[in-house]
Amino acid sequence: MTYLLLCVGFVAAAVVIALFARRRDRMPSFASLAIAAACLLVLTAVFDTLMISVGLIDYADAHISGIRIGAAPIEDFTYPLVAVILLPALWSRLRRDARRERGRR
Repeated sequence: MTYLLLCVGFVAAAVVIALFARRRDRMPSFASLAIAAACLLVLTAVFDTLMISVGLIDYADAHISGIRIGAAPIEDFTYPLVAVILLPALWSRLRRDARRERGRR
């Protein structure tokens, strides 16, 4: 199994969970999510390149696509995107559930 295939599964699961969690919930604006995604992607590029350059981590060439940004394989950039997709949806859902619980007391 390649890392890219694994990443597609993570993104698909995050999108499904986010769509389910966000139903009728107010989500952050697209602009704020885009800014957060851009910041996370830049930080991922910088710090993954540093970690790979010093030999802290390495990837088998047979399992990556070969596309790199700096020294980081493109697959590493999936996880920050999943965080931007999933965390705001879960946050709004859990916040709504907490408000509902307070109303029952």
